[in-house]
Amino acid sequence: MLNSFTAKIRERIAVGKLAAHMFDKQRFNLRKLNEPEVREHYQIEITISFAALENLNEDEDVNRTWENIKENIKTSAKEILDLHELNQNKPWFDEECLGFLDQSKRVKVMWIQDPSQSNVDIMNNVRREVNRHFRDKKKA
Repeated sequence: MLNSFTAKIRERIAVGKLAAHMFDKQRFNLRKLNEPEVREHYQIEITISFAALENLNEDEDVNRTWENIKENIKTSAKEILDLHELNQNKPWFDEECLGFLDQSKRVKVMWIQDPSQSNVDIMNNVRREVNRHFRDKKKA
């Protein structure tokens, strides 16, 4: 009984994550709704699309009706609100970073072969330098 309940919870969470992931692909610029003329235009567009839906057959399936409503809202939002532009991450890992990473690996191998205190100090200094470089590269 408990395993069945746990499985259902995990399934719901997985479906929720999938839906959130799918939603992230299309984000509308909702800040445009703060502008009165854009908000009014969107309301008019939605009202027109709902008026068209009222003329549909009442024998239609509820799921199909819901899909029609959802599509009308999405198309109206695309036309009026546009899609929200996500910031693109700049690729920061380049040849210089690769060199730092190789240096760090060589020093670590040296420390594994001879775990003396001097090699520990060298490894810690190189690690600190590499981390500082990576952090600065990401910020730039």
